[in-house]
Amino acid sequence: MQIGLYPGTFDPITLGHIDIIRRATVLVDRLVIGVAINRDKGPLFSLEERVSMIQEECASLIEQTGTEIVVHPFENLLINCARDVGAQVIIRGLRAVADFEYEFQMVGMNRALDDKIETVFLMSEARHQAIASKLVKEIARLGGDVGKFVTPQVRDALRARYEASQRP
Repeated sequence: MQIGLYPGTFDPITLGHIDIIRRATVLVDRLVIGVAINRDKGPLFSLEERVSMIQEECASLIEQTGTEIVVHPFENLLINCARDVGAQVIIRGLRAVADFEYEFQMVGMNRALDDKIETVFLMSEARHQAIASKLVKEIARLGGDVGKFVTPQVRDALRARYEASQRP
């Protein structure tokens, strides 16, 4: 069984993430979506909320593709998470050249830690390449429409979160 790990903070999950997840299901029998617990980033959504959003967004993909998709929170090294879930491949999404620079360094470090685990890069579709969770949150915080970047459920969760934070 080919197992892939697609890691990220997913704060929140975007259409770009969903595009990479959908395309990764063609490459593996089981896709583990590793939700990073990164306290330094100060996520908008709790770990439980992010896991729940991902599970909801992936439910239809599981039906459509027949690929097993599992959501797995982790707080250790990425390479250790890959070992923990039995992944032979780490899947990373690329949006632009700026992503490549960072990812190139990560691959080198991960290969030094475990050269048996490969990394595969998937380019986001052109219409999703500008989407970044950080920018989506900023647009939502300032009252903009993020409907082109996230699903309606995630849009509503963002709206509710920012409306709640603005109440006296």
